[in-house]
Amino acid sequence: MAETCGQVLLGSGLTILSHPLMYIKVLVQVGHEPLPPTLGRNLFGRQVYQLPGLFAYAKHIIKIDGKSGLFKGLTPRLCAGTIGTIVHSKVLQKCQDEKIEIWGSSQKAEDGSLQHVVNETTKEMIARSCATIVTHPFHVITLRCMVQFIGREAKYSGVFDSIVTIYREEGILGFFAGLIPRLLGDILSLWICNMLAHFINTYAIDDSTSHTGEIKNCSQAVTGFFASMLTYPFVLVSNLMAVNNCGLAGGLPPYAAIYPNWLHCWSHLSREGNMSRGNSLFFRKLPAGKMYAIEQKRFF
Repeated sequence: MAETCGQVLLGSGLTILSHPLMYIKVLVQVGHEPLPPTLGRNLFGRQVYQLPGLFAYAKHIIKIDGKSGLFKGLTPRLCAGTIGTIVHSKVLQKCQDEKIEIWGSSQKAEDGSLQHVVNETTKEMIARSCATIVTHPFHVITLRCMVQFIGREAKYSGVFDSIVTIYREEGILGFFAGLIPRLLGDILSLWICNMLAHFINTYAIDDSTSHTGEIKNCSQAVTGFFASMLTYPFVLVSNLMAVNNCGLAGGLPPYAAIYPNWLHCWSHLSREGNMSRGNSLFFRKLPAGKMYAIEQKRFF
């Protein structure tokens, strides 16, 4: 219990610190570009037109809403983080207590073996999936509170009021908009990260060398970053579907088409070449073949 409380406190602190970053990323994912391109230099020193990055975007938000404006949607996100940590911990502990083994249940898998990695990853997948499903309604509320910035709406003003609004307008399914691509992305990212790390640690790292533990931790971090890059389109599609056709300007044309399901959203983004939109908030290049509409604050 004490360990779970520590995780909640640590997670809450990290959530507060990272919230402005997530806020700006979500607005970029939706396609909101309130500032025109500027002439800057790329990594090689060549002059190119770039889109405003993280700090310029943050200054724009502060100019309109003040510093507190960078923390819209923080309360439901903290609720999601707290509940998710508790659910994840309880489910994972349950899997460990019941000794759930997916592969080779008749004998205990040796630490570091492929069998052990598969079993541990499966348990982690179950725990993460349960936490994601339980907390997704708060995730939807968080995203909609953020996207209100585009149209200057106040439709989602608090956690309880937002729950009532979503239930009244969309029913139970409204709380789970964008859940499927989010779950798929989480699961794929987990498996890619753990399996890649296992094969690197097993076949590319010599256990006889010094600092083997540090090297393996580093490989886990690198594979985690690589997995998140590969599965980013699932994050983008999930976030767009969470705000799609919800009555906010950011979820309606011209910022987004009205998608009947997430596969249509994926297909449309793929055709437009926008599958990585919002992936980077630094050195943002202009979309190829797009024109900037200053009145609508977007590219078309």
